[in-house]
Amino acid sequence: MDRFVGTWTLTGSDNFDEYMKAIGVGFATRQMGNMAKPNLVISVDEAGLISIKSETTFKTSEIKFKLSEEFDETTADGRSTKTTITLENGKLVQQQTWDGKKTTLEREVQDGKLTAKCVMDDVVAMRTYEKGA
Repeated sequence: MDRFVGTWTLTGSDNFDEYMKAIGVGFATRQMGNMAKPNLVISVDEAGLISIKSETTFKTSEIKFKLSEEFDETTADGRSTKTTITLENGKLVQQQTWDGKKTTLEREVQDGKLTAKCVMDDVVAMRTYEKGA
């Protein structure tokens, strides 16, 4: 988990608009989502509670969780989801379910970069972050 800890800045985003459409995000929110360059701040406290904070000029959202324990999440785009995050083969795998739908976000650190692969049905977006100073 340690290699995920730190502040990460978005440096690349591929197919994210299509992904937001697939999960049901409205046009105005998608416009903001496409313009936003979020910082991801990931930390772990002594009790093993993990925090992932997404900070943009528009909005800051934060989730706190323990691995493999389901929790209620209100996403940055306003969905209320049942979310479970696990660590699988070095990847942080986040599963969100809501209204009979399901999306998966896989975060992985390789070569000093954090990638977030967002999957909804057959739509895949890839976001790349680099560690801040």
